[in-house]
Amino acid sequence: MSATPPPLDRLRSICLALPEAQERPSHGEASWFVGGGRMFVTTADHHHDDRVALWAAAPAGVQEHLVAADPERYFRPPYVGHRGWVGAYLDVPVDWARVEDLVVDAYCLVAPARLRAAVEKPGAAG
Repeated sequence: MSATPPPLDRLRSICLALPEAQERPSHGEASWFVGGGRMFVTTADHHHDDRVALWAAAPAGVQEHLVAADPERYFRPPYVGHRGWVGAYLDVPVDWARVEDLVVDAYCLVAPARLRAAVEKPGAAG
């Protein structure tokens, strides 16, 4: 019986599965970049509170919708929340399908068009 990977490892595998995604630390946290250094996801491990979370770039309206619908899982992160980024707690039962959607959306917001085309869902605006 295999153990469930820790949340950071699972997040890492989702991020690094995207074309040309690179991991490097930013402000002491694991972060993922694409397209010449544009960050699309970062972690927050007890940085501003006692919680473990991810912060992801998000399309307009997503942050507000998720926070209003499920504030136990989602929040407006400091520093980047005013730009629409959304936070997702990783120290609660995680909806990994939703996290994967958030990561792909974040990637598509910052990646060059040639990379976005490989991961965008059919019918998605780009």
